[in-house]
Amino acid sequence: GMKPFSKESVFYATLLATSLAVRGSKKKSLSKSGAVAGFVVGFLSIACGWRGLLVIVFYQLGSWATKFKKHIKERIDATATVASSRGASQVLGCSLIAVVCAVAHAVLCGEEQRVDFRSTPQASKFACGIIAHYATCLGDTLASELGILSSEQPRLLILPWKRVPSGTNGGVTILGTLWSIIGGVIIGFATAFLDTGTVIDVYYYYRMICFGSVCGFLGSSIDSFLGATLQVTYFDTNQKLVCDSSSSKSDNLKHISGMDILTNVQVNLISVLFTTVIGAFVIGPYMFATQ
Repeated sequence: GMKPFSKESVFYATLLATSLAVRGSKKKSLSKSGAVAGFVVGFLSIACGWRGLLVIVFYQLGSWATKFKKHIKERIDATATVASSRGASQVLGCSLIAVVCAVAHAVLCGEEQRVDFRSTPQASKFACGIIAHYATCLGDTLASELGILSSEQPRLLILPWKRVPSGTNGGVTILGTLWSIIGGVIIGFATAFLDTGTVIDVYYYYRMICFGSVCGFLGSSIDSFLGATLQVTYFDTNQKLVCDSSSSKSDNLKHISGMDILTNVQVNLISVLFTTVIGAFVIGPYMFATQ
């Protein structure tokens, strides 16, 4: 492991956070404020230990998924163009809670340890919270960015018999659901690798991947539920694409689902918060309890 905020960890944190922010602004995937937020988030995460690299795993895979077949997405969803460059609120929405957990872990528990609720229950709660957080974020990003390309017409999560246009908030497809689980699997695998290094502990990998996949699925389901109920989706009949109230100037808007209460960033933040807490206090202790 690496001691939190030691010379070594601060060196790596500065190096990696700088490259993350610089690359993000060069490739236009981060706005100015997004790049600053990205640097702070990356620095604090990695300065706390190697699990901070999950930020980079999430950010890199999330960016690729967002750019994948972007020209097709822009014809389906009016918000796709806006979302391609992340501002500070979007960066913090998918990392703030994990950073708080990482700093709390560093201050209260010190160096990262393997998840084991018998010997290190407090450190394990923080670790499971961080993993659940990134599993939700990556799962959700892959589900929405790659699920939108599904040939199957989505169903509304809360009214499964109701088919809705692609890109509808709270619309689910089998492909999108699979991607949310795959996102969790990737985070679980990455964490097991960061925790064990060169030692391949098959059982630890197995439990970590199961934990990640359950959190990815749960987080994405909460996100879809909130998206279907508290986030508004309109269909612009002129342009034939979905939009929210801010991204369209048209008069021909047909209301599809949801009340105009939460923004996309707020929905993400709430689903992440829920899954982080449930992951730390319920799913984690259940999955990592027995040896």
